[in-house]
Amino acid sequence: MNVPNWVAEARERIWTRTEQVPLEALADWDTDPAAGGLRHRSGRFFSVEGLGVRLPGHPVPHWQQPIINQPETGLLGLLTAPIDGVPHALVQLKPEPGNWGGLQLSPTVQATRSNYTGVHRGAQVPYLEHFLDAAEDRVVADLRLSEHGSWFLAKRNRNMIVETVAAEPAPGFRWLSVAGLRGLLAVDDLVNMDTRSVLACLPGGPAEPGPALHGTGEILRWIAGSRSRAGVRERLPLDRLTGWRRTDGRIVHDSGRFFEVIGVRVEAAGREVARWDQPMIAPLHTGILAFLLTRIDGVPHVLVQLRAEAGGVAGPELAPTVQCTPENYDLLPATARPPFLDEVLGAAPDAVRFDTVLSDEGGRFHHSRSRHLIVELDPAAERPEHPDYRWVTPGQLRELLHLGPYANMQTRSLLACLDAAC
Repeated sequence: MNVPNWVAEARERIWTRTEQVPLEALADWDTDPAAGGLRHRSGRFFSVEGLGVRLPGHPVPHWQQPIINQPETGLLGLLTAPIDGVPHALVQLKPEPGNWGGLQLSPTVQATRSNYTGVHRGAQVPYLEHFLDAAEDRVVADLRLSEHGSWFLAKRNRNMIVETVAAEPAPGFRWLSVAGLRGLLAVDDLVNMDTRSVLACLPGGPAEPGPALHGTGEILRWIAGSRSRAGVRERLPLDRLTGWRRTDGRIVHDSGRFFEVIGVRVEAAGREVARWDQPMIAPLHTGILAFLLTRIDGVPHVLVQLRAEAGGVAGPELAPTVQCTPENYDLLPATARPPFLDEVLGAAPDAVRFDTVLSDEGGRFHHSRSRHLIVELDPAAERPEHPDYRWVTPGQLRELLHLGPYANMQTRSLLACLDAAC
């Protein structure tokens, strides 16, 4: 089907309009005088709180920041079915208040527990029963995986893939071939972050013609050793964070960098709820996510790092070769600049296998985007392996996803792109 035409037509009836308002003007949100957090009066949904972090060995070994606390597991579900022998996935066009460009391709189901249990008093979530009542032999994947650890506190989502029989889709939904959906990852800001996360959980992928440089058991021991030396964090009152202040209805960092906590008022059509207010995290610059790719004895490998994040679920997880916002390092010494960032940004055009700007989660983050890059090394080039980095195969990453929370959201997003590019 012609996806651009579908998106253009749908924009007339499925949309969100977002107006920035002062945090103190948000309807149904209060600052808790006891804990200093920003909370919904229902006691549900999520809160914005303060966090103190200590990470020995990190370029900045200790800092404080606002963070989103959403102590519930969301559901990201993708229905799949063969159509004329070709694997297809059922996706929806979904507007989120923080989306860059409005509508994006979302999984069949994308909902927090508060949403699908009706706390918002909105319409029921279509296709939800296919996942909550799925027959065991229909479940392809059912994984509890981490969210963005920089801005969510210990947040996980249930990533599910369930096989079904293709039927006429509900309004706003379409069956797309899996290959076609992956191809759309090359379009800026079209396939949303949650779809990318679930796509990475699909089993299979091209057969790898030989062994990995490091066995999966070795990678797991590497992760376990790092987690045994993990840092500590402490929840703090939001209004007492060092380096942060509330001004002009926002929470901002004294340096003018990193991100802001803003308030938004939302009107929506084609959503379960027609209007609401909420706080959001608004990053100030576009991030960089990149894999260095090489072939070792003919087997594709990508370079991953072990990265601890402020709100991580279980300690350090496998992250892309580069995961950063370059502008955030302007005030730090040159030694703090992320390894391999200059190699990625300075790569020759013929070495770049993928280069697309894709949006992050639009329900809690406002206009958050990251440039996704895959850069292949010359076969004759040296293959660096920094102590905190390892070369792993795409197949190993998929295997690790099914073993536990070992690969972070950014790695899953890039893995989906890698499947499309290679």
